[in-house]
Amino acid sequence: MSKRAACVWQRISAVRATDLKLWCARRFPVLEWAPHYSLKENLLPDTVSGLHLAVYQVTQGLIFACMSSVHPVFGLYGSIIPSVVYAVFGTGRHVVTGTFAITSLISAGAVERLVPPINISSAANYSPDFLGLSDFEFQRIGVAAAVSFLGGVIQVAMFILQLDRLTFLMTESVISSMTTGAATHAVNAVVKHLLGLKMPYISGPLGMFYIYAYVFNNIRSVKLEAALLSVFGIILLLVLKEVNEHFKKIIKILLPVELVWMVAVSVACYLANMENSNSLDVLGHIPRGIPAPQAPPMNILSEVIIEGFGLAFAGYAASIVLAHRSAKNMKCSADDNQELLAHGLSNVIPSFFYCIPNAAAMGRTSLLLSNGAKTQVASLVSCSVILLLIYVADTLLYWLPMCVLASIVVVSLKGMLMQFCDLKKYWNTDKYDCVIWICTYVVTICFAAHIGLLFGVIFNIVVAVARLTRAKILHLETFDQNNCDVIENMTCVQCQKVKIVSVGMPLFFLNAKKFHADLLKIHLKNSEELQLQEEPSKSEQSTLLMPLTNDTQNGNSDHPQGTFTNGPLAREGATLAPQNCTVRDTLILDCAGLSFFDYTGLSTLVEIYTDFTNRAVTVLLVGCKSTQIKALHYRGLESESNIFFNSVSSAVRAVHLHKVSCF
Repeated sequence: MSKRAACVWQRISAVRATDLKLWCARRFPVLEWAPHYSLKENLLPDTVSGLHLAVYQVTQGLIFACMSSVHPVFGLYGSIIPSVVYAVFGTGRHVVTGTFAITSLISAGAVERLVPPINISSAANYSPDFLGLSDFEFQRIGVAAAVSFLGGVIQVAMFILQLDRLTFLMTESVISSMTTGAATHAVNAVVKHLLGLKMPYISGPLGMFYIYAYVFNNIRSVKLEAALLSVFGIILLLVLKEVNEHFKKIIKILLPVELVWMVAVSVACYLANMENSNSLDVLGHIPRGIPAPQAPPMNILSEVIIEGFGLAFAGYAASIVLAHRSAKNMKCSADDNQELLAHGLSNVIPSFFYCIPNAAAMGRTSLLLSNGAKTQVASLVSCSVILLLIYVADTLLYWLPMCVLASIVVVSLKGMLMQFCDLKKYWNTDKYDCVIWICTYVVTICFAAHIGLLFGVIFNIVVAVARLTRAKILHLETFDQNNCDVIENMTCVQCQKVKIVSVGMPLFFLNAKKFHADLLKIHLKNSEELQLQEEPSKSEQSTLLMPLTNDTQNGNSDHPQGTFTNGPLAREGATLAPQNCTVRDTLILDCAGLSFFDYTGLSTLVEIYTDFTNRAVTVLLVGCKSTQIKALHYRGLESESNIFFNSVSSAVRAVHLHKVSCF
């Protein structure tokens, strides 16, 4: 057996049962909470929340499928399979994956490009003979499934590469702005249903403005019945939801207002025969059952690369925030990397079941939180209800007006649209974040959600770099406050000659030049304000602090760090120091806040030491880590000269005892 094979076998044999159990619990979170599930405490709230969620999922699934330019039934499939997959792999107890505005809009771009209405044979041959749907419909869902598959594969690859560490680039302001812009796009996409207009698919840069230009030019084609029903439905749902929220503590089970509204309007449309009277557009035929799984068309993956990456990044960005919100509510933590795996598999596996791309949505998470759901059992209850609906309630769905579905979706997007209120919060805390929010939102509504996210991340980095290069790196500290135990024994001239400067930021290529310039400004300003009382003698100019002993460096000595440990000064004390010696300028550089520096920053620090030494200024460094001291010695600082101290007080005491100051 080779050495490499022996090493691999040794690692495998070292795996214990407990290690395997921990790995399974981490990769399959369902194994962590399912064995401890309490039927008595959790089943009722999870069931009630699941019933409300089912109504929410049905309405969003149907309308978001239309938004994806595919048949509405595929939205119902996309509300079942992804939820089951996420319940097994996801860490968010209140997170439910399913159809979503951002993913639907991204998918629609690929569907309309590859399978336009005027040319239904441009896509691959993808036409199973079942469900009673046309070949055109299956070509379109094939493209959407390909986008879902590719986006999921990218997310799984990000999980393998552990790219969750880059989520810090997606700040709260960027995600809030991007999701608000996506909600705006979703409202624009359902305007034609709200008004009962026959409108062609409009997308691309500034597509939102073209939509409203089309509506204005065809205002006479608006169906009054659809517009009035939409307005009435939106107002009614908003009022009833506020009533539900107000009496939530009194009423244990909230009224499913969307379900009541859907049933009432569907029955009314059936009795009035709205479809034949051509007053309202109804949903139409919904095929029964779920088709057998089939792989998405792999031959078009190269043509949907942009949409795949857009789905992977935008979908994950919108979802990870909800996972953390759910974890905070449950007083636990969310694993960012595991979420990548969960959402990746929630797109890969459903793509074999004719599902459109999916992600988590704020409305679903808020609904579960408000209804007191405890675990992912709520999403499983919702999936069961939707599956039953597909088999037995297709007749009722047939008469559901599209304007009613659109009005329900608009109300469900209220939480995302209300993020406009975050502008006040960002303005009062950090105006840069407010500017980032506004710019990201403008780019999102002018182009697309994933483009807005990319712009927001890049713009945020640019702003952060600009702020970093312009930020105040040095802080001139008050000598009296930091060294009150030493100041009483020092003369006024000595006090004026010692300057303590604190470094409060990392030192690297972005701010190294400014760091040097700011330090020179402090020195020059100090030189202009103070006049030397006498010229320093040559012997005093060559005075150096002696090296520390090992005990002093380890903090075990009773002498102040940086003082002489041998010789007359140590034996006779500070009182025997010559009183007529000239006081030199002293710079004490407190590097305790210098968390890291790169090669450029290190070179700058060495250059500062050399420059100030040539100006008859002694530089003492305080709070440097051992690795930093080693690196500075390697870059040329004289190892025999002791300039490193553990604290500011020890450096000041050394200056006082030896009458040597560093400037």
